[in-house]
Amino acid sequence: MAPSLPVRPGLLRAAWPVVVSLLALLVLCGAAGCSRDDTSRASAAGPDSEFETLELRYQGNNGTVAPIELAEDLGYLAPIRLNFIGSTVSGPQSVQAVVTGDTDFGGAFNGAIIKLVAAKAPIIAVAGYYGVDEKRQSGFYVLNDSPLRTARDLLDKSISMNTLGAHSEFMVKEFLSRNQITLDEARRITLLVVPPVNGEQLLREKQVDVASLGDIYRDRALERGGIRALFSDYELYGKFTAGSYVMKTSFVKENPRTVRRFVEATAKAIEWARNTPRETVVERCIALMKKRGRNEEDSVIKFWRSYGVAGKGGLIAEREFQIWIDWMVKSGELKPGEIALNRLYTNEFNPYANEQAVSKP
Repeated sequence: MAPSLPVRPGLLRAAWPVVVSLLALLVLCGAAGCSRDDTSRASAAGPDSEFETLELRYQGNNGTVAPIELAEDLGYLAPIRLNFIGSTVSGPQSVQAVVTGDTDFGGAFNGAIIKLVAAKAPIIAVAGYYGVDEKRQSGFYVLNDSPLRTARDLLDKSISMNTLGAHSEFMVKEFLSRNQITLDEARRITLLVVPPVNGEQLLREKQVDVASLGDIYRDRALERGGIRALFSDYELYGKFTAGSYVMKTSFVKENPRTVRRFVEATAKAIEWARNTPRETVVERCIALMKKRGRNEEDSVIKFWRSYGVAGKGGLIAEREFQIWIDWMVKSGELKPGEIALNRLYTNEFNPYANEQAVSKP
């Protein structure tokens, strides 16, 4: 059984109570049909428009460039434009904005999407947008002189991560499970919620024992030296798409042409980044950050190496959701057969889906 880990108050307030509240909100919104007035927004596209709406509202992350942001800059999304309404720090928060109608799409770890759908959130994943590979991975790091070297050494220690109930917590649970840490023992480990940008600093200041460092934050910390990895998501699972863009099921039904363009643009941007020299991608992202005028630092994006998406153009593979369903069934969070895969994601709008179908024997 997957251990349920506690959260220590103090350094930074833990997010798990927020996640629990979010799940309750999603149930209420699903039942009541919470939504902003999407009809008026759709009509703004005009009666002769090819698309139902020409604007997609979203939350982003400062200092980084997501595939759909890159897609818009490359011209793949036109004539549809993105409307940035603010920053987000976690997948569950991003999905909350989708459910309440404040945004038209969001992104989250696939395991978190399963939990939210199980809580009756009216969402569906339409394309993968980040993942894990040899270039892009998240690790759990300690200082070089730390005595921590094994899973058992983590007992009575603290681990920082950007949010609970998502990617990093799943990786910790898997690492503990593979190393025969019991449920009671695992409860002795404290999880702390720390914004990704602060994880390295708190580790070096010894305010946490272990820090989850992902993607470009990890690479920047490694360049500075003085830290070493205990384990990584790539070591645990290899290459896989970890998170997907989601939309409300009602939005997908009412705006199929807009959704198709969104997914096509995402797919093209992922493949452009995959097949373009890294230096060119980084230069493009830095130029984009300057153009959008959010007063962002480009020190992190310079470490970009890959989006880590496994499937071509963000195609979602069954394994990328089934693996987390199996985990939650094992831990008692889901009943066997409680959620069908076709309720969680669709590749219907991805242009590479037809290519994949043709290539199969």
